[in-house]
Amino acid sequence: MILYNTTYSVANEVEREWLHWMKTNHIPTILATGLPAGHKMLRLLTELDNGGTTFSVQLDFNAMEDYFTYQSLHADTMQRRIHDRFANQFVSFDTLLEDA
Repeated sequence: MILYNTTYSVANEVEREWLHWMKTNHIPTILATGLPAGHKMLRLLTELDNGGTTFSVQLDFNAMEDYFTYQSLHADTMQRRIHDRFANQFVSFDTLLEDA
């Protein structure tokens, strides 16, 4: 199993709107590609007060090929959607992990 994690720090002013949009629009759109086998969205509980809230969005892929297909066909569009919707209201970084 391949886990593609994106960690987001979201401005407090838009946290509720961002969370709602992620759950009702963005993540369902990603899952509709048929490539992720599952997902989780988690809120970080241990963080410094940085004016935002930190979330981890995890996409599970059954194989590295599925992840590469997602990256080549969909990732840029998905990133552009969230940047267009919440420009300058979040920062993010990605990590790629696998079951040990």
